[in-house]
Amino acid sequence: MSELTLLVLQLGFLLLLWAFIFAIVYALRSDLFGQRVRKLQPESAAAAPSPAAAFTAAAAGASAAAPTSPVSRQSAPASGNGALKLVITSGQKAGTEFPLGRDEITIGRSSDSAIIIRDDYTSTHHARMMLWNGEWMLQDLDSTNGTFLDGSRVTVPVKIPIGATIKVGATTFELRR
Repeated sequence: MSELTLLVLQLGFLLLLWAFIFAIVYALRSDLFGQRVRKLQPESAAAAPSPAAAFTAAAAGASAAAPTSPVSRQSAPASGNGALKLVITSGQKAGTEFPLGRDEITIGRSSDSAIIIRDDYTSTHHARMMLWNGEWMLQDLDSTNGTFLDGSRVTVPVKIPIGATIKVGATTFELRR
């Protein structure tokens, strides 16, 4: 082989090595810091009601129309295992309540998550709660630090009992009636 061919091969391998290094650094940066988040609307109490206020309004509307017939019972939002809300019990947003419906709830640092948690121990897409056969299930989305249900690490989707402690990063949650 000529010296020119060897030089071109060496430079090609060097470029390939640097491409791998940049790919690794980019993956680590996005996992540690998440994606950049743009705020589309300013967060203020007057602009949008808090999840707790929305839940209170929904509960007041549901109690005003007491279920006296099967038709009104069916129109009320049904949720698995009798759970009506998800409550943050510890962490930055402790005391915040989220009303439960039938939609799945994603938890993570990403702006497209239903519940956004900004701490160093939460992955971009950390966990998911979904309604399956009338029961709320918890699934870990291959997070770095894991998702825990009553102290046990979640590796496969598991049923969430009422009052069980769900830990995502440094934040804990509970399903409540």
